[in-house]
Amino acid sequence: MTPLRINLEQEEIPTHWYNVVADMPNPPAPPLGPDGKPVPPEAMGAIFPDPILEQEMSAERWIPIPEEVRQIYAQWRPAPLCRALRLEEALGTPAKIFFKYEGVSPAGSHKPNSAVPQAYFNKLAGTKKLTTETGAGQWGSSIAYAGQMFGLPVRVFMVNVSYQQKPFRRSMMQTWGAEVFASPTNLTNAGRAALAADPDCQGSLGLAISEAVEEAAADPNTCYTLGSVLNHVLLHQTVIGLEAKKQFAKISLYPDVIFGPCGGGSSFGGIAFPFLADKAAGDPRARNLRCVAVEPTSCPTLTKGAYTYDYGDASGYTPIMKMYTLGHDFMPPGIHAGGLRYHGASPLLSQLFHEKLLEAVAVPQVGTFEAGVQFARAEGIIPAPESCHGIRAAIDEALRCKATGEARTILFCLTGHGHFDMASYDKYFAGKLEDYEYPAEAIVESLKHLPQVG
Repeated sequence: MTPLRINLEQEEIPTHWYNVVADMPNPPAPPLGPDGKPVPPEAMGAIFPDPILEQEMSAERWIPIPEEVRQIYAQWRPAPLCRALRLEEALGTPAKIFFKYEGVSPAGSHKPNSAVPQAYFNKLAGTKKLTTETGAGQWGSSIAYAGQMFGLPVRVFMVNVSYQQKPFRRSMMQTWGAEVFASPTNLTNAGRAALAADPDCQGSLGLAISEAVEEAAADPNTCYTLGSVLNHVLLHQTVIGLEAKKQFAKISLYPDVIFGPCGGGSSFGGIAFPFLADKAAGDPRARNLRCVAVEPTSCPTLTKGAYTYDYGDASGYTPIMKMYTLGHDFMPPGIHAGGLRYHGASPLLSQLFHEKLLEAVAVPQVGTFEAGVQFARAEGIIPAPESCHGIRAAIDEALRCKATGEARTILFCLTGHGHFDMASYDKYFAGKLEDYEYPAEAIVESLKHLPQVG
């Protein structure tokens, strides 16, 4: 019998997170203030607690995972590494396809990997309340769950289009005790300004971030949490790749190519960065390893954006970060992969992509749902729309292997299940989903509004 699940024991949950900064060829570009000067850590102390800031600025290779965090991780980790054997057979490919399945968490995605430590470190620092944004609702439900674990109330600004598309994600957050609002709201200056400009505004992750940051900055007892982009979030997510390396070692295999969906970059960095550590260390297995971020054609941050300094939110409340961006006031179309509708990408991921240590590809919406349905019919798991992007790229790679006869080992991150996204699948089956390639001229226009630094 071919092993389909490679499992680890709870004692094998990683004891440390991996910090890719220690192995980057060049130091990360610093975040800047409005004056163009590097932002000191204390300047972000209004929205983040000290332990989080220490991780954000750290260049240490290994950061210890507190035992209290590992204990909560043990509710679902280690997550399984699975062989997609039936998919391989359906495709007729000589490739071996594996996926790291993060849908086994209480929130049904990879997001609790960072939500739990963020809630823990906030509780440790004396924070009384958390604010956040969410797109598809995976992060919002995860921080709602983590806040409940540590007795912290949570307020979530959910992108309006996803608030309407994904009502059961809202229900999850409320079940775990969080308040949820459709962003833009009338609760913040940023929200009121957006509604004044467009009363029917669909919202964006950048705008929801502005609302959450504004509220946190106004209350010394409230801190902001986020589900992607910043260094400490990608740090926490490396439990994915660290476990995957142990699991591949158990079956004496190593991936040739790694795919993952990419919006802000948390899950992709989580699965790819620990393997980049092998490449940096000169491991011969990783010499030709390819790590490929997969984004939507409607929000092509890495593939069509500019590598430059920009705000992380729509209103300019955050520090200015060097990243691939479509412009902070970019308003993406209402695609169903709401977690990938972000104008920028992680500064760490962006720099590694710019230095050609990572690759990126953009795929259209309809093709991702085709891949998700094909995967579900072969493997039984219904993937989240975001996860379908990684599946699309993995299937395309497997079909290339079929054409060339190469028996490559493919790994992708299945970031979450799609049980609360079935309305999106209904639209796919009804033929109501469309491909949307964001116009180049609209990107050029948005990039005109970049902050002037230096």
